[in-house]
Amino acid sequence: MSDLLTLHPHAKDLGGGFQVRRVLPAAQRRAVGPFVFFDHFGPATETPEDQHDVRPHPHIGLATVTYLFEGAMMHRDSLGTEQEIRPGAINWMTAGRGIVHSERKPEALKTETYVNHGLQLWCALPREHEEVEPSFSHTAAADIPATEVEGVPVRVLVGEAFGLRSPVPTLMPTLYLDIALPAGGAFSLPPLAPQMAVYAVDGDVMLGGEPLPQHTMGVLPDEDAAAGERPPVRITADGARRLVVVGGAPLDGPRFMSWNFVSSRRERILQAGADWEAQRMGHVPGETEFIPLPDHPFKTQSQTSAAEPEGNSKA
Repeated sequence: MSDLLTLHPHAKDLGGGFQVRRVLPAAQRRAVGPFVFFDHFGPATETPEDQHDVRPHPHIGLATVTYLFEGAMMHRDSLGTEQEIRPGAINWMTAGRGIVHSERKPEALKTETYVNHGLQLWCALPREHEEVEPSFSHTAAADIPATEVEGVPVRVLVGEAFGLRSPVPTLMPTLYLDIALPAGGAFSLPPLAPQMAVYAVDGDVMLGGEPLPQHTMGVLPDEDAAAGERPPVRITADGARRLVVVGGAPLDGPRFMSWNFVSSRRERILQAGADWEAQRMGHVPGETEFIPLPDHPFKTQSQTSAAEPEGNSKA
């Protein structure tokens, strides 16, 4: 598959030695469907001594999507939400005009040693919904639809696929799948969205006849109406592998990205920075800490063709 684009992650330290693999945004590709940000963390052993809590911080113009393979996190936000995230569930937080949230170690695990492993993604909101009222949705693992395709277990985390529809509420066409490829198994991925990518979570696979190494993303060719419907892409592996598929409709225009902010308007990014610096974006009930606005000059940030968020990514 000569037109496969392979994206390799780069390491980011979010503080306290907490490392993530950041795949999006990349120089070669800024977004896949609405997904403008893709972080993979773990498997990482958390001990009682580790301080990996993410203090309150703001977002605008995006939806954060949190999915755990192992471990737990406690989400709190300026809407008053308090929700523990467990493996298999989806947390979808629509920032809209602005929200503040934190993610911390659950109280019950503060004296325990355990493994945290998961994905933190951002979806840019459509222009018409960038300034919607913020909201939060938690979908329990038991409520995520699942099926088997060619004997391969598939969970439809967000969007529609294989006759199933996820209950996770979105504001744009979005696709997010969790695929558990068995050892020696094979899977034909149909063209489920105009833009799609496959991420190899825990081992090397073959994607359309091309190698896709562990911790890399293979971006499939975009839909081309003139060329007709794309054929399915064959995925194979020697051993059992976990894959995720992300995608959806293309963004309705470029986005500016700076720190934790996403917008189609540069001036909105600047206003959000000023609002956070003045602490006008709300507060997480019961929390007094917060992550300060970075001191890098927001005015030099460019559109999604060049800019990359900095600071924490634990959406």
